[in-house]
Amino acid sequence: MLEVYGCLDNVAMVTLAPELAGSQTVVEELWHSMANLSQAEEAVQQGATFITHLFNAMLPFHHRDPGIVGLLTSDRIPGDRFVFYGMIADGIHTNPAALRIAHRAHPAGLVLVTDAITAMGLPPGHHTLGQQVIEIQGFHAYVAGTTTLSGSIATMDMCVRHFKHASGCSVPEALEAASLHPAQLLGISSRKGSLQYKCDADLVLLDDELNVKATFISGEEVWRK
Repeated sequence: MLEVYGCLDNVAMVTLAPELAGSQTVVEELWHSMANLSQAEEAVQQGATFITHLFNAMLPFHHRDPGIVGLLTSDRIPGDRFVFYGMIADGIHTNPAALRIAHRAHPAGLVLVTDAITAMGLPPGHHTLGQQVIEIQGFHAYVAGTTTLSGSIATMDMCVRHFKHASGCSVPEALEAASLHPAQLLGISSRKGSLQYKCDADLVLLDDELNVKATFISGEEVWRK
């Protein structure tokens, strides 16, 4: 990794497929992978704490070997480990039933992610993502000329609303999946992810439908609709 990326001093997390040779020495997140449950459990025992994009581009769930998905209910997780998992709750990447299954199996570990690309907020048509041409059709982001998804154009508030609707969870549960849980995953919950005393005053003001009305950074209003 050092040969490819150079200095890793400012890297917060590394995500790899745990079945790859040598990955057990560095893996912190389990990503697009063909790992079976045993390989996934070994990765957690070696220090992995997060499953990136649960259900997407990984070995499908099977009753004899549930693959990485099985970590949500595994009895081989060390007592000092807690597994978090990311869900792309954009209504496209993950079927609502799969979202409900994951949430009901392990609600405290769910972390909402957008998987948003640079085309988020841009009009339908062709855009670029690095050297790749992306086509936006409605709420879908495709590799141009194909039906292959290439990220998402969902915003976090869209994911929060969809997650609440699809899972039937409470408003606090939906908000914690986008705030407290990711802060806990990153080990910064003492200052991020909640409204506790001494936490950073980085806030969003929402209406009753969970639409963003204003944002605050360090207690200062920086945007209002």
